[in-house]
Amino acid sequence: MMNSKLYSPLTLPNGVTLTNRFVKAAMEENLSDENLEPNTALWNLYEAFAKGGVGTIITGNVMVDHRSMTGPGGVVLEKGTKLENFKIWSSKTKSDGAKIIMQINHPGRQILAKLGGNVWAPSAISVDIGSLSKLLGKPKAMEEFEILETINRFANTAKLAEESGFDGVQIHAAHGYLISQFLSPLVNQRKDQWGGSLENRSRFLTEVIQSVRKVVSANFIVSVKINSSDFQKGGFQFEDAISVIKSLQKLGVDFIEISGGNYEAPAMQGVSRDGSTLAREAYFLDFAKEITKISTIPIMVTGGISRKEIAESVLDSGVSLVGIATSLAINPNLPNEWRENKETNQKLPVPHWKSKTLVGLATMAMVRYQLQRLSKRKQPTVNVLPAVRLVMDQIRLATLTKRYKKLMEKGLKQV
Repeated sequence: MMNSKLYSPLTLPNGVTLTNRFVKAAMEENLSDENLEPNTALWNLYEAFAKGGVGTIITGNVMVDHRSMTGPGGVVLEKGTKLENFKIWSSKTKSDGAKIIMQINHPGRQILAKLGGNVWAPSAISVDIGSLSKLLGKPKAMEEFEILETINRFANTAKLAEESGFDGVQIHAAHGYLISQFLSPLVNQRKDQWGGSLENRSRFLTEVIQSVRKVVSANFIVSVKINSSDFQKGGFQFEDAISVIKSLQKLGVDFIEISGGNYEAPAMQGVSRDGSTLAREAYFLDFAKEITKISTIPIMVTGGISRKEIAESVLDSGVSLVGIATSLAINPNLPNEWRENKETNQKLPVPHWKSKTLVGLATMAMVRYQLQRLSKRKQPTVNVLPAVRLVMDQIRLATLTKRYKKLMEKGLKQV
């Protein structure tokens, strides 16, 4: 017998109704074409998710600026981008009744050195991942005009997403990317209105939300993904998250996704750096449960959910939406199977290596491999070797990096 809550609809504050409580959470795909736009690979991948029974699908992060990329095969949506392929992407994803939400992002200082581009941050403080730190670019502290331009870019991308048929956007303010950097007292050491107090550190996020809301329709979904904590001593803490979420509720946000961590402490993969113990499944559920006590808008939790009973316990705790990522990459048909009480619960191998950064990279490589298989209409497989997938992923990304740099040299993309 199916659980009624998992398959029950949810009406968001703006009046839009989601058909069920399953959300395909964002995963970085690196599947764009040579113009950094979606094409057949992404269309196939998202059709697979749509057919699997999720009510809401959040895309992998779409960049608001082609000069600042989380990865070389990422998608960019900015002024001057042709919308035709984005319209196909949204229509194919919505063909089975799911809502599609575009996650929009700027990586800030978390940009690979070999990729180049604008490595911007609130302050000129580099990412510290030990001996691998040199892999990331050296950041430049943003000037005020660059801050304002970037806020405008988020709004512009949201407007273009709506024009392309997307049902909403999710503003990525987690995982150590630019907005998360502004929130962090470790990274944001500015002395102006954009730094210092929590109110000032959250100003960038507030301005982005308000700018987005001004240019999209009332029934266009605006979501925010935020860290419950950075899981670093002296960083963005749970108390900070509570304060920021209280302030976001007044800005027309329709739901908030709770996550955690960054490149230095990849809590989103179950790893902390401040001694915190994360649960084996639904890593951030304890934080989300506390947030639901103060939140007047729906809360979504993501991170390690792979079993139906865990998904049900998330909803039973008062959280409104269950975000699933890796488990849907392994089996996009999971919601349909759970409806029929089938439980496969396949898992990718876990590398037991000393370097948390390498473990994180290998995990992402294994997930991306599943996404690549789905994009070619092949079945996912958990029969993979972490070290092999890590090497193959690095080779693929190196090829995509060359392609991206050629595009930048040609100056084909409008600034």
